[in-house]
Parts: sequence; C-alpha cells; structure tokens
Amino acid sequence: MHAIELRAVPSDRFQPTGFPDLGAAKFEKPVGNSEWVDAILVESAQSMANRFEAVGWSEALQEPVSTLKGLPWIKVVAEDDDRYLTSSRTEAHRLASAFVKESMNAKGEDMVTSLGGLLELADDTPLAANRIAAAIFALDPLCLIHGVFFADAKWPGQPKVARALTGFIEAVDVKEAYSGGVKRDDVRHKIGEGDSGSTEGYGHVPYHRTEYTARSITLYVSIDVGQIEAYGLSPEATNLLLAVARWEVRTLLDSGLRLRTACEFEPRHDNETIELADGETLASEIRTLLSGGIPEFTDSSEPPMIVRWSDGKRRSR
Repeated sequence: MHAIELRAVPSDRFQPTGFPDLGAAKFEKPVGNSEWVDAILVESAQSMANRFEAVGWSEALQEPVSTLKGLPWIKVVAEDDDRYLTSSRTEAHRLASAFVKESMNAKGEDMVTSLGGLLELADDTPLAANRIAAAIFALDPLCLIHGVFFADAKWPGQPKVARALTGFIEAVDVKEAYSGGVKRDDVRHKIGEGDSGSTEGYGHVPYHRTEYTARSITLYVSIDVGQIEAYGLSPEATNLLLAVARWEVRTLLDSGLRLRTACEFEPRHDNETIELADGETLASEIRTLLSGGIPEFTDSSEPPMIVRWSDGKRRSR
C-alpha cells in the first residue's frame, strides 16, 4: 500500500466527488486514541480505476498509447462501415461489455459463445481459475489488473476477477468553503407570466457552491501482488502485469491529478520520496518484457482483435 500525500492546486480549495441524493461523501475518521475529525472521500475507488486505465489510452487516436501498444485488446467497430465504436479498454465492463458480447468475431462467431469457449466454461464444471486467467490475459491483460465480471447467464459460473490495482483519495480534517455565482441572461432581463423560465435556461439564475479545504489529502494506492501471482501465469506475464500497474500509477501522478474543474492535486513531496520507479524506467521494463516474448500470447493475441457490432443484433457477414 502506497500513501501519497497530495496538496490542492492552485489554492487550498477543492471540489470532491459527489453522489446522487448524497452529495459529498462525508465521514468521521479517528485521530489518536479518542479524537474524531471530519473527513471526506475526494475520489472513489471506482473513479480512480477509470483514471488509472485512462493514462494508457489515447482519446485522440482511439487506441492504446505507445507504451501499451503491444498488449492485446478488443476493438469494437460498426458492422456497416467498420467505424470505431468502443473497446475493452474503455468499456465499463471491459471484456464483458454488452458491445463486446453482442458482436461477431472475424470468423463470424457469436462473442458470447466464443468467450465462453476461450474461458472453457461449461455447466456442471468447476471454474478453472488458472485457465481463465490465461485466457483473459491473451485477450486483454489489463482486465487482470482492473477486474472483469462475466455476469451473463449464458456464461456458466459467471467468473469474476477483482481489481488488483485499487486507489482512492481521502481528505482529513475538512472545512466547508462556500461561494456562488449567477448565470446571467443579457437578452431576456425579466421573465413574465407565461414566459419560459429558468427550467429552459432563461433569466438570471443564482447558484451556490460548496468546496472544501483540508489539513491533509492522501492518495492511497494498493497493488495486490499476491492476487497477480495467484493467477498462475508465467513469470514473464506476471512481471508484465506488475510493471503495467506500477506504470499506470506513476504516469497518473506525473501527468497531473486534475479530477474536475475545481479539483486538482499534485504530490506534496518530490518524486524521489514516492516509492515508485520513474515512468520511463517502467515503460522500458514493459517494452523489454514484450520484446522477450510472453508464453500466454497466442496468434489471436495480435492487437487488436476486431469484432463487429450491429445494434445488439448478432448476425454473421
């Protein structure tokens, strides 16, 4: 577990994550033997998982960044014109995404059936955890870092892989900072009876804003080495997963933690005090491992595997 101290920039105020019908996620945290202080969840584990994944993806090119280009992934394209739609790297459920499931592979096979076969899922048969991990690794190794749940009745046993990389941000001893503003309307200065109003976006609309300050802000990061080793993969594959997980954490720290418009952080201490190698060293380790060959990779692991989606209707072409 890494505990990385952060500071808000450019000022001490920040806007935490919010939840419907809850707002900011407040709680109390023990300090010392008897004292409790107000604390807040600045960024959840679910959100941080998305941010770790995002550093390995180029939104401009709609493909993995150069460091991860040699790793397998699934690209989903439209059946009618092969335009890019989504991928196992960007979908919330990754390999188990509806867009992947409802697609056809290059052989014209239904992906639900194809994935079930690759994972060797069968009724009245125990799940073979090592075989499942190896099959997932050959399709998209990042699913073994960020988790995947094959939640579909058509997949016997519905295997699930938990996150091996987890992170969240907490702020301790927090105080509220209130402010506000007004949305101006320079055209319609007065709303009369029967006129469209603020619901439609007309008129002057005042609003309030609640931000926070904190005595301390910490990013907690855990890479579950035991879980990754328990996959039973080759040493090369295991080391590759560990290197990618560490690279994602380091890259996120180096590229900046701008989580929202009014929520940006940076490490409080220099990089030398953070127990992670620098980004280029980790990227070089990934490239070396890939160039040396990974036993679990198969002919179908050549990235990307392209599948075709047709509005949820499976049909061969």
